[in-house]
Amino acid sequence: MTGINPSEPLHIIGAGLAGSEAAWQAASAGSRVVLHEMRPERMTEAHRTDGLAELVCSNSFRSDDAANNAVGLLHAEMRRLGSLIMRAADANQVPAGGALAVDRDGFSAAVTKALTDHPLIEIDRTEVAGLPPAEWRHVIVATGPLTSAPLAEAIRELTDENALAFFDAIAPIVHKDSIDMSVAWFQSRYDKVGPGGTGADYINCPMTKEQYDAFVDALVTGEKVDFKEWETDTPYFDGCLPIEVMAERGPETLRHGPMKPVGLTNPHNPTVKAHAIVQLRQDNKLGTLYNIVGFQTKLKHGAQQRIFRTIPGLGNAEFARLGGLHRNTFLNSPKLLDTRLRLRTQPRLRFAGQVTGCEGYVESAAIGLIAGLYAAAEARSRELAPPPATTAIGSLLGHITGGHIETIDAGPRSFQPMNVNFGLFPPLANPPTKNPDGSRLRGNEKTVAKKQAISARALADLDRWIADSLHVQAAA
Repeated sequence: MTGINPSEPLHIIGAGLAGSEAAWQAASAGSRVVLHEMRPERMTEAHRTDGLAELVCSNSFRSDDAANNAVGLLHAEMRRLGSLIMRAADANQVPAGGALAVDRDGFSAAVTKALTDHPLIEIDRTEVAGLPPAEWRHVIVATGPLTSAPLAEAIRELTDENALAFFDAIAPIVHKDSIDMSVAWFQSRYDKVGPGGTGADYINCPMTKEQYDAFVDALVTGEKVDFKEWETDTPYFDGCLPIEVMAERGPETLRHGPMKPVGLTNPHNPTVKAHAIVQLRQDNKLGTLYNIVGFQTKLKHGAQQRIFRTIPGLGNAEFARLGGLHRNTFLNSPKLLDTRLRLRTQPRLRFAGQVTGCEGYVESAAIGLIAGLYAAAEARSRELAPPPATTAIGSLLGHITGGHIETIDAGPRSFQPMNVNFGLFPPLANPPTKNPDGSRLRGNEKTVAKKQAISARALADLDRWIADSLHVQAAA
């Protein structure tokens, strides 16, 4: 393996969550880093600021429950690995029930300051418009789903692959003081208390059946953003479907999705059960902005304001940001990348983040984290053992590099983006069958016990990997 000359930096292209985490991990391990970020010289369709690790969609990092939720487990693993992204998220959390949500401006500012202040990191605010120069012998491409056209085209030509793509939509954000709290109320589903929360963290807007039916009809018939010719065959990612696309799938879809009315009681009218409920989640630390949960959309701005103001409590809503739509691109990673995220045909190029085919803020940062660790190991002319497949990071890496894909007839299944989930983990050798008191597990108890056992195994295996691999690398 060719190591990095001490005078030769690691180049990281893109300072989103993945690139920022990769830079932090590599620099923390002693490698010089040049972090290339084209903003503000060139902005994207979705970004609004020049801050590093800007959150362009939701401000939620989803569940923080490490024992029962795969993304919560991923949070815990990243914290144990010294993640900058998780440190900044924890320091800037806002109430969100059982989820970890952040003040997006404070979060970005914390990441930007940490990277700017690091003595081994140089931030270059110019666009890498095409394939990285040949003299850059060690590169991490972490440009995310909004990779600039010249670089995306260069990668496509290099891989001889048509890049896969899907649409990702952004939810609107409302000024809290414009919400009618004589209609809406604060409550978390089932009064669940999460990190930094009280059990009453969401603003809830109830709908009758008549209001819901009219709302669904308006979504289906509302004027939407026109597709360009080259966009017409681009699929959506099921984890971030536009609200109107969900509505088109059937009149009850939203009631079983983001508008489900369960676990909530309207204190203004406690004897009447709402037919559907719209929830808003705090979006900044001041508590002045709330985003409409699950309401990512491709409706035109005029239609958004008209339709969303029919939601009870939002009749006079003032929008800090309306929803939008952007196209995401990702590689056919199982075919193109090796197990250490390097391009098989040109190993000097390593990829990280959503461009590899993981989905979600936390997942992107996690792949940036492991890419940074791999690069730091190469700086010492060493090879870092991959994280165990039993860990959340290892299972996500397995999804990207193809370890989980079964062969069907002529070849592997079509590769699609994926959030971390317990379905990506290897099965337990001995799944739990009994409670601590010796009684037999029944129904949902089995599912809960299985998730908790997978999580416990993951953290134990990660601790061993840190001791056996990372600590050994550091000592070397």
